[in-house]
Amino acid sequence: MQIEAAIVDGRLPSGERLPSERVMQSQFGTGRGVVREAIKILKQKGLLEVRKGAKGGAYVRELDVGNISESLALFMKQHPVEPEQLIEFRETMDRTITKLALAHGTLQEKDELLEEAMRLEILLREDEPDLLVTSELDRQLNIMLARMARNPLFEWVMHALQMGFSSHDYALYQNPRFRKRAAANWSDTARALRDGQLMRALGFISHHYILLRQCIAENGAAPRDAEFLHEDQP
Repeated sequence: MQIEAAIVDGRLPSGERLPSERVMQSQFGTGRGVVREAIKILKQKGLLEVRKGAKGGAYVRELDVGNISESLALFMKQHPVEPEQLIEFRETMDRTITKLALAHGTLQEKDELLEEAMRLEILLREDEPDLLVTSELDRQLNIMLARMARNPLFEWVMHALQMGFSSHDYALYQNPRFRKRAAANWSDTARALRDGQLMRALGFISHHYILLRQCIAENGAAPRDAEFLHEDQP
């Protein structure tokens, strides 16, 4: 599709209004029906937005990580995977992110990660912790860690995971038997990362997933319950 190619390669930059249908017919050598169908498809893909009013028309939409992550999150919600498959993926991804974060993250970022991880641990030591607050803090910790890897692909996927599995994501923290250990594990991971101790950090990540598997076995989680698995991860 020529219009899509023009958007992707930058010939039609974000925020720019598309030419009139008549101009595009001439420019791309095609009929009016084809142009209209192309605009409809590009709108569905999120590449265009149609505005009304005096300055209305089809405009090139600026895509950001939120747009990308939202689409991937919706796909994952419609295609749930077994808990063990998600655990395998997340553990592999977390180990890679941790290696990159240790190499590329700044000392300030590592200090901030540890500070927030310790705040999460304190909150979860309360008798009745606010699980909505701790859930959001956990999500932010995951995104902070992914950002430190300095690879946008990891950050995009992490955003999608957080969005896709956001509604039932604190099963580990809901369970008093696992709550404090899972939170302490976050702090241990962040501290090892701050101190440049890669093998210790990777060891804490492995321990996290041991706790997660134990929690799933104890709760008897069904495949659909894979939605909660990201929330507790370091």
